[in-house]
Amino acid sequence: MKTNRKALAALSIFAAGSLALTACGGGSGDSGSSSSSQGGTDSSAAATSAIITTNGTEPQNPLIPTNTTEVGGGKIIDLVFAGLVAFDAKGEPQLDAAESIEPNADNTVWTIKLKAGQKFSDGSAVTSDSFIDAWNYGANIANAQGSSSFFENIKGYSADAKKPVEKLSGLKKVSDTEFTVDLSQPETNFKLRLGYSAFVPLPKAAYGSDGKITKAFGEAPIGNGPYKLASDTAWTHNEGIKLVKSDSYDGIRKAQNGGITITFYTSQDSAYAAVQSKNGTLDILDQVPPASFATYESDFADSNVNQPAAIFQSFTIPQYLDHFKSDTEEGQLRRQAISLSIDRATITDKIFSNTRTPAKDFTSPVLSGWDTWGKNLAGNEVLNFDVTKAKELWAQADAISKYDGDFTIAYNSDGGHKEWVDAVTGMISQNLGIKAEGKAYPAFKGLLDDEKNNKMTGAFRSGWQADYPAIDNFLTPLYSKTGGSNYGRYDSAAFAEGMKAAAAAKTPELAQAEYDKVQQTLLKDLPAIPLWYSNVQSVWDPALKNVQIGWNSVPLYYAITK
Repeated sequence: MKTNRKALAALSIFAAGSLALTACGGGSGDSGSSSSSQGGTDSSAAATSAIITTNGTEPQNPLIPTNTTEVGGGKIIDLVFAGLVAFDAKGEPQLDAAESIEPNADNTVWTIKLKAGQKFSDGSAVTSDSFIDAWNYGANIANAQGSSSFFENIKGYSADAKKPVEKLSGLKKVSDTEFTVDLSQPETNFKLRLGYSAFVPLPKAAYGSDGKITKAFGEAPIGNGPYKLASDTAWTHNEGIKLVKSDSYDGIRKAQNGGITITFYTSQDSAYAAVQSKNGTLDILDQVPPASFATYESDFADSNVNQPAAIFQSFTIPQYLDHFKSDTEEGQLRRQAISLSIDRATITDKIFSNTRTPAKDFTSPVLSGWDTWGKNLAGNEVLNFDVTKAKELWAQADAISKYDGDFTIAYNSDGGHKEWVDAVTGMISQNLGIKAEGKAYPAFKGLLDDEKNNKMTGAFRSGWQADYPAIDNFLTPLYSKTGGSNYGRYDSAAFAEGMKAAAAAKTPELAQAEYDKVQQTLLKDLPAIPLWYSNVQSVWDPALKNVQIGWNSVPLYYAITK
């Protein structure tokens, strides 16, 4: 989800979960839903008006779509807003607010037509201006939006803080229901990119007299999605948020329940106990904590799922730390040594009960064709466990400049990460002969704030939950210079040039060849240390019907009844 969401910059992914290359079973087989969830739609008034309760985390920022880049806020944004494109459970794009999205012959100009008659929850019309104004606001570097870089391929974009651009020259209104997007270079995946929440529309009520999005809107956004805030005070900070069905929405994700109440749990174990109670306190938990891996399938025999998800896990070593700059020989040697000192297979077995799979690259096995290109990259031997090589490289780095510091990996205690962080730092300590340990933050928001403000004194856990199912979404937000989730501050000309070449490639095969080169650059520089891919393990009250977990590990909340 993002760090950026949801972007999974760093991803507020709850606890454990792991990504096996094939779907695992439990009570649900490999279908993505349990047998009990397939009993047909419950159309009773009680079922369709029931409030579904689920877990979440306190959003890092006010609820502005272009500045929401982590999963806590992203979960809410996706329920309150509707974009041009939505993704089904398997990650296939479907038109939502758009009637059509068509490129010209070379994929540089895209014509977007909107479905007529769409409304925001305040009754105002969704028009071309709703999209154009929102995108211009998000792209304007002066507005300091975390997702600004997602607009960089639209003509007129500037990442220069001294030369902010208020209006992108590439956005042209044709009518109230049609506009065009002129890109600075071809992009075959642009339609997929439009499924990301940074590209949703905003109503005129979002902006104040100064043209800025108001504080009040960030606290109680007005959207065009299947849900709306129950009231202007529905968001109780550090506790939860209450959403109710929006009758204004008439898209493909129409709510089949009365609303969604999200509680911000500080402990995944507490959340698991709440869903076990089956008293409505928590109806569905989107990630099982490590302590319950051995029992969740029996605890929820007919209401659990264990399936691959578009989630990549890592830890990031900031470029501003002495001895670890990846554009120096010493920094590269130390990063490679640390990677080689970690026995990923043992951790995924002993701690995660093989519900995660050791990483071979920086993306995810759920992407199309990954079995061909993802696990066979030249240079990915740096992700193997090799103590002899690790010690050799660390000694070479010490010969350049002696390291006497303590190596730390920061993590959020509300995410269930302590066990693996302790295991990883223990291996680093033992195999490299240095002091390494975890550094706990009580909540994910605090960790993200320090990352954003370059206050990290060591490494930090990171990861990515995809916004849309494409390779570039795993790479651009995290490792491009202007990436909204690039909290490690990685800056590589080779990476930038490679991503540009991949986006402009005329065929998928040529694009893949460029992406392979880009990942080889990442494997050399290791701006983040890849760890494993995650499955999603979700459990729910058997009273729920029509439960399905999406390709990105998020339940399709709108379809659930009770």
